[in-house]
Amino acid sequence: MYHLRMDLGLKGAVVLITGGSKGLGLACARAFLGEGARVAISSRSHENLEKARAELGAVETFAADLCQPRVAADMVDAVERRVGPVDALVNCAGAARRVGAEELTPEAWRAAMDAKYFSYIHVIDPLIKRMAARGRGAIVNVIGSGGKVATPTHLGGGAANAALMLATVGLANAYAARGVRVIGVNPGPTNTERVKEGLAADAKRAGISEGEALERMVQRMPMKRMPEPAELADIIVFAASERARFLTGAILSADAATNPTVV
Repeated sequence: MYHLRMDLGLKGAVVLITGGSKGLGLACARAFLGEGARVAISSRSHENLEKARAELGAVETFAADLCQPRVAADMVDAVERRVGPVDALVNCAGAARRVGAEELTPEAWRAAMDAKYFSYIHVIDPLIKRMAARGRGAIVNVIGSGGKVATPTHLGGGAANAALMLATVGLANAYAARGVRVIGVNPGPTNTERVKEGLAADAKRAGISEGEALERMVQRMPMKRMPEPAELADIIVFAASERARFLTGAILSADAATNPTVV
């Protein structure tokens, strides 16, 4: 018995992945490389980029703090000079620090928007305009499901995620006629270091150990396990591919029905 491989039309495509040096972003880089794409990854950390390059091999790396609009725009310029016009952007960078509601301050709310919302917008803004001028392109925004379901330890980040979902569907509508697709993917808890780090705030609020918090999280999931990054990367790669050419303006839940919402 054998399986026919679906040609996703990504061979030779230029793909930029923000936050591509670890976790889900790294899994996406590996998956796009497997489809024959030319991959560029960005991260704030030179060290993490070097580790990713050593693991993946044929990737171009770009160090940038995407919370700074000029830095993000310069990074886009550098990618297109060194690698070529970007066909697909996967935004996977940034995460707001989890704090309890009673610990929130105006500064914490603003920091959450900078870390998650603006780190995406600062890359989307220059790149979507270039894609529109070329008449083609796909943008996949990885957006935490905290934008749909409010939790007391993730209100700042959840608000940023909700704003990103609105921006995603609004930009999809605005740019569809110009050949650019914009899609959001809402993963649930995934087996990454970022999710494990976030458990500390949940454990503190509940007065339990981080191990107990992890067990409670997994037990709330209908499949009784967290997905691996590679399993979510498959969804993201398909969404960015030519096989998904009519998929735009959608927010895809990829949380295995953990949050059974209709929006």
